[in-house]
Amino acid sequence: MRKLIVFNMLTLDGYYKGQNEDISWAKVDKEVNEFIIEQTKTTDTLLFGKKTYKVMEDFWPTKEARQQDPEIASMMSEYLKIICSTTLEKTNWTNTKLIKENIMDEIKKLKDQQGKDIFVFGSGDLCKTLIQHHLIDEFRLMIHPVALGGGEPFFHSRLDLQLLKTKVFGNGNVLLYYRPVNGTY
Repeated sequence: MRKLIVFNMLTLDGYYKGQNEDISWAKVDKEVNEFIIEQTKTTDTLLFGKKTYKVMEDFWPTKEARQQDPEIASMMSEYLKIICSTTLEKTNWTNTKLIKENIMDEIKKLKDQQGKDIFVFGSGDLCKTLIQHHLIDEFRLMIHPVALGGGEPFFHSRLDLQLLKTKVFGNGNVLLYYRPVNGTY
């Protein structure tokens, strides 16, 4: 069985995006970028909601992305991308599959297949639904040393988590690895 892992960047006060979709507060330097590349090697499938997919599709297949970060641009195009949306009509990016119906059942089937871990990047609305359906096996939350005082919170209800490990980055970011606690999930 494959693990479904959520990797998201959060502010110290729990927001994954600020007012007007702002994520300019995220501190992604060389060390963080190298970590993202390394952890992404444990996957072959990326799961996105519609909004995050559109942002990714608008950037990663471009010449600018290939020049700025060729390794991630290559991985993003190479990996299977599963888009969960009842309203998106089509996708234009290579290796992309759109799931429009029975989304949670389809994700359960994905998890039961052979393969590497499945990663969810961003996709706050999708994560909320995955949490409600008890489908997330691990959370990797990169906490950035900034408080916004407002924005879109990542968690919308109680969820008890068990800390598995931590990683501290030189820029002040702290990565927290959690798994949901049985019985409260």
